Amino acid sequence: MELPQRELRRLLLARALRALADGYVAVLLPAYLLALGHQAWAVGLISSGTLLGSALATLALGAFGHRWPVRRLLSAAALLMAITGAAFGVASGFLPLLVIAFVGTLNPSAGDVSVFLPLEHARLATLFEGDARTRAFARYTIVGSLAAAFGALLAGLPAWLAGAQQIDPLATMRAMFVLYGVAGVGVWALYRGLPADAGHAGQVQSAPLGASRPVVLRLALLFSVDAFAGGLVVNALLALWLSTRFGLDAAQAGAFFFWAGLLTTASQWLAPKVADRLGLLNTMVFSHIPANLCLIGAAFSPSLALALALLFLRSALSQMDVPTRSAFVMAVVTPAERPAAASFTAVPRSLAAALSPTLGGALFAAGFMAMPLALCGALKIGYDLALWAAFRSHAGPPR
Repeated sequence: MELPQRELRRLLLARALRALADGYVAVLLPAYLLALGHQAWAVGLISSGTLLGSALATLALGAFGHRWPVRRLLSAAALLMAITGAAFGVASGFLPLLVIAFVGTLNPSAGDVSVFLPLEHARLATLFEGDARTRAFARYTIVGSLAAAFGALLAGLPAWLAGAQQIDPLATMRAMFVLYGVAGVGVWALYRGLPADAGHAGQVQSAPLGASRPVVLRLALLFSVDAFAGGLVVNALLALWLSTRFGLDAAQAGAFFFWAGLLTTASQWLAPKVADRLGLLNTMVFSHIPANLCLIGAAFSPSLALALALLFLRSALSQMDVPTRSAFVMAVVTPAERPAAASFTAVPRSLAAALSPTLGGALFAAGFMAMPLALCGALKIGYDLALWAAFRSHAGPPR
């Protein structure tokens, strides 16, 4: 077990470093674009560009990725992260920023929707079986959400430096994106230390989708609904909503995302324990529905205090499905198909979501401030009910 544990530690460290950078990038992105002179709709369109690029890269990975070692693909993605941060930190025009967002690895959302996700999931799935796999995915998710929470606090650094050190906030925000690139170099170093892909005893050679294709296609279709809904309130747009609706600046929004991230982390720590008793599917559905009711309530809240209370309650419930969903996908396909299944079920989480940030940004720009949040909550509840109806035969505790 020592080799799997060492590899798990490297994967967790890489996940933490990526999430730390993603945490402040998602909060800073709208403030950065507004400081550059762009409008609210540009925030949505660039967020869509990041998700669309990630979706196409993940789709290509699912179709052709089995031809190359996972470690090599992870290293290439980390180098792309380094280039993305450096390029985004020096560009100013809308079109260059959109191209960098499309080609690169920026993540404007609360979860991980990048090309890293299916690769790391496939790698994790080779290390453990059964309940141990569910716990490993939970640790992976917990580390990511905790690091992202602390990353959100760093979004207040430009404002602090501007006030205390008299440094131009725009210059500091540019430096934060360059720091994102430096994090990519660190992730690359961690991936380079992973053992060769064939190094685990009993590891199954990956293969394209075959026997599990019908199940994966059904899951992908359902996940696309969830992803489209989530794209309406990615963190970048939620930060924009808090700023426009209640006047929160980047530092205050970062503090909100920090505490929300801690609540998310606690819920993800509890998720495997709940899944042991209720089953993976039950945990996914029965935590998700009340979370989305809270989001709808926040959309129409008359005060900041009530909106934050509902959003915090949502954070305590909405991400319990993340580790359980990952484990559920790995449990319902054959071992050889897990890398392809991870890719093809991850694609909707960026491909379908790539359309909705543009819609959300346009709705905000048009003055329909409650609509993106309410629509997100309603669509997600529909997804939960459809998922339960389609897979209720798998609703028991994991075996």
